Amino acid sequence: MLRQRRFSAGRGFRAVSSSPLRRPGSLPLSRRGARGSERGHSLPQRRGGRGVRRGSSLPRLRGRERSSGWPVIVSRTVLPAHAGLHGGLDSGTLLRWMEVAACLAAEKHAGMPCRIQSMDEIVFGDTARVGEILSIRARVDIQVEFSMEVGIEVVVEDVSSNAEKIVSVAYATYGTEPLGGAQIELKPIELQSEEDYLEYFLSLDRSIIRTGYFEAFQQVMQESSDEDPSKAEQSISTEHTHVQSTEAVLHSHTGHQGNTSAGQIMDWVQMVASISASRLCRSRPILKEINRFAFWHPSIEYDHLVFKASVNNTFHSSVEVGVRVEAFTCGEWILDCPHPRHVCSAFLIFSALDDKGEPLTFPRVRPTTQDDVRRFYGAIARKRVLFNSKCVLSAKADKPSDAWDSDNQAYLSYKNIAALTYMVDKTRWKIASDKTQDNIKVFTHEDGATVSVKVEMAVKVPFHAAAFLLSDFKLRPRWDKHYSSCEVLEDVNKREKIYHVISGPTAGCQPMDFVILVSQRQPCQPQMPYTVAVRSVAHKAMPPLLEYSRHQVLCSGFQIHSTSSNSCTVYYLLRLPTGAADKAADASSPVEDTALACIRFLESEYMERWV
Repeated sequence: MLRQRRFSAGRGFRAVSSSPLRRPGSLPLSRRGARGSERGHSLPQRRGGRGVRRGSSLPRLRGRERSSGWPVIVSRTVLPAHAGLHGGLDSGTLLRWMEVAACLAAEKHAGMPCRIQSMDEIVFGDTARVGEILSIRARVDIQVEFSMEVGIEVVVEDVSSNAEKIVSVAYATYGTEPLGGAQIELKPIELQSEEDYLEYFLSLDRSIIRTGYFEAFQQVMQESSDEDPSKAEQSISTEHTHVQSTEAVLHSHTGHQGNTSAGQIMDWVQMVASISASRLCRSRPILKEINRFAFWHPSIEYDHLVFKASVNNTFHSSVEVGVRVEAFTCGEWILDCPHPRHVCSAFLIFSALDDKGEPLTFPRVRPTTQDDVRRFYGAIARKRVLFNSKCVLSAKADKPSDAWDSDNQAYLSYKNIAALTYMVDKTRWKIASDKTQDNIKVFTHEDGATVSVKVEMAVKVPFHAAAFLLSDFKLRPRWDKHYSSCEVLEDVNKREKIYHVISGPTAGCQPMDFVILVSQRQPCQPQMPYTVAVRSVAHKAMPPLLEYSRHQVLCSGFQIHSTSSNSCTVYYLLRLPTGAADKAADASSPVEDTALACIRFLESEYMERWV
């Protein structure tokens, strides 16, 4: 097999057989572009987490709730030598410290040397000042075969007031160093709480977005093919923002594995990118966020590193700068090697303030070469992909409401999937009914006053057909007698829909209605199930109605596992509200009837549609 060579700056260089966190058979993300090109991308999303004191706009990662806590914490005191032009902690110094903490977390989890492959979605919030104490916390969020994603949170403590604020959050992808020419598969992460599952699904979805970045980039290029940015009026040529700088790699710049430290490279990159941005805004730019650092080839001691930076595009009050890093040995330097090693690509987002302290509006840029045009559209593609990722950043703090709005819809979607998966993976389920002749088993799980019900159904329908039929809730009244009608209230996207459900009246009670969020997740690996999760939300388009009694669905849904080419196993799960524990013993009979109707519907509908 052709083995791809990937480099970890400061973490070693080996041949590996798979790209990090990508599905089997998908294109690796190291196949395209050059300086400031479409090679950079980013995935979802910073998570909705704890509130932040002192006005920080960044969400806190959920490390304090997670059962595993923070395996690695690096503490620093901000000294005068660490301050930048604006008086706060220099961004390059912070990036060096963050990379050290992330590498330590990865190596602690793997138990062996690890290499950095990328660092994504680096967002900067409050600024650390001289004299304040900095805590850099790192933890492995997800592990897929030989790669892992490390979540990083930087918190600063004011010793005088004992208050904390978030300085930065980021994600880094690391891989293991092969031993004896063979990769060592990493130990799985133990998920013990619902918060753990939430973190896991957020990380998994980020990896899927990274995998699909190339397709998103191509789509943007096609949509923009009719535009000619070179003819834009009142624009500045990108040629005026080109910056080149050369650095010699000394022993002090190397990491603990002998190669150039990735943190040191990131420090140099942000310095060159800041110069490029300043030539456009004519002031001191402020590093707002970093879309992506991607490391491709090795750099070693005594190399000469050439940094090439240029403004890719502007977006009103922000500007993207692309940086390409190339490496030469002394011999290659003398011969003017035409094909230097491509060490790193990075995409940094800057803003600036005017004399009154207001955000500065950047002028439009005009690409002058074909390479500039490609990078111009690449910046648009990255911005669109990053927008999806930022949805979770807007999630509300500790206890978000059930209201479906722009502030917490992403959080509710991920929480929906995580809650169902956590319920599926519970242990000590008790069997309540076993009707082998009908291929139905009913299990219950009591937790205080709350009861969860799990129904296992063996269905003679292919996996894809069952997933299609069960994910369309407009079909549910055909087999579930509790659903009189089910209409789409909002078609959010391909994976989320909001339905208004009306249930028929019961003896002595008025009809009930529900407003539910249905979230779907396709498996990203063959052995994983298709998940359809359901929970109640409040939607402004459907307030409570007088003729109905508004009820709530705490957690419900399906998990569909493929067993063969013509059969699958469907798990239906339902969490009963507080007070329903006394009825658990009687719950199996109506559940069995509904499950049997579901099986008959799936098998008959499959025969009509696909056979």
